[in-house]
Amino acid sequence: MNDVTPAAPPDSAPPWGGPAGKVEKIVRTCLYEGYLLWPYRRSALKNTKRWTFGGVFPRSCATALGEPYRMRTQVLLDASGRPAGQTQVSVRVRFLHVVDRGLERAGPDGPEAVDELTVDGERHLAWQEATEREVSVPLVLAAALSGPVRAAVDVPAGTDREPLRDGADRPAGAVVRRWRALRGTVEITAEPVRADGTDGVYRLTVDIVNTTPCPVPEADARGAREEACAYAFVSTHTVLHSATGRFVSLVDPPRRLREAAGACGNQGTWPVLVDDETDGDGAGDGPGAPAEAGGGADGGGSFARTVLSSPVTLYDFPEVAPESPGDLFDGTEIDRLLILGVMSLTEEEQREARACDPRAREILDRCAGLGPDELLALHGTIREFRPVQEGT
Repeated sequence: MNDVTPAAPPDSAPPWGGPAGKVEKIVRTCLYEGYLLWPYRRSALKNTKRWTFGGVFPRSCATALGEPYRMRTQVLLDASGRPAGQTQVSVRVRFLHVVDRGLERAGPDGPEAVDELTVDGERHLAWQEATEREVSVPLVLAAALSGPVRAAVDVPAGTDREPLRDGADRPAGAVVRRWRALRGTVEITAEPVRADGTDGVYRLTVDIVNTTPCPVPEADARGAREEACAYAFVSTHTVLHSATGRFVSLVDPPRRLREAAGACGNQGTWPVLVDDETDGDGAGDGPGAPAEAGGGADGGGSFARTVLSSPVTLYDFPEVAPESPGDLFDGTEIDRLLILGVMSLTEEEQREARACDPRAREILDRCAGLGPDELLALHGTIREFRPVQEGT
């Protein structure tokens, strides 16, 4: 079977089908981890290396850079009680595509490329941005058992111009965004954990390979990796969902599947269960919900309908803290520290951050609009109380 769905073009990524809510929030939080590392400015000396997480680089140049050209996710799917031909699985691969942000000034002889442009007091700087790409592959389990199911990553190169006009509505210039073509494959295979397949448990493998043509860099050349990022799948994440099967936790598998879970090989990513709010049958929806969770002859274990495979290390059933006021694109830090840091920027540093990236501008505006109660809520909270156990 060959199911080809190309990655979506800029600003037209399809909405997530199937699981939503918590899944989308967590994916977005992880997707942008490292995108705008504090302090969010082009001239900052700290965190000058961007695009640090989940990179899948072109096979032709990955070795010279010491970077991976493939990301592999392996998980266990429990489809017991249902034929493989009736077990549905959806695989969504989501990543960032580096976009060069250039500037043009309207000159007497036509557009002129510039590094900086101010229009009616608003400053613009050339830098880099990112746009989201997604490849969606719906399939039935039987198809992946009979042979690889492949989808193409096929993003053509392109250019987008955002006109800039002054207060008199006269052309003043443009923000010019350019991105390179990306090519690659998403390949999904499946095999029964037991050779005879009688237990209904399968090992599902998702391989993401970057085959984009890319100039081979000199390994020790300054900035070689940053230049190659324009050809890479950046911050690559995979979401697997099955409305008719259950994924097995690799952290907390049932006793009968511990050996099979330990044999799963994940490269550059780690899959965790996600609490799926949308399934209404109550089976496998969240921690403790599955019938086998919490003990029993089978040894307990955790299951869920949805798996997030992320290069950011997570545990099963992660959640975005309700106190978080929004994306800060540095999820491993504490919101309170980041917000106080943003608010302590000098006026010049804030102007530079606003000029570098529209998402940095959103962060500044959001932080400036926080009230005392919202700031106080970031100091911490108690989620639950548990009795103290003897001997602990």
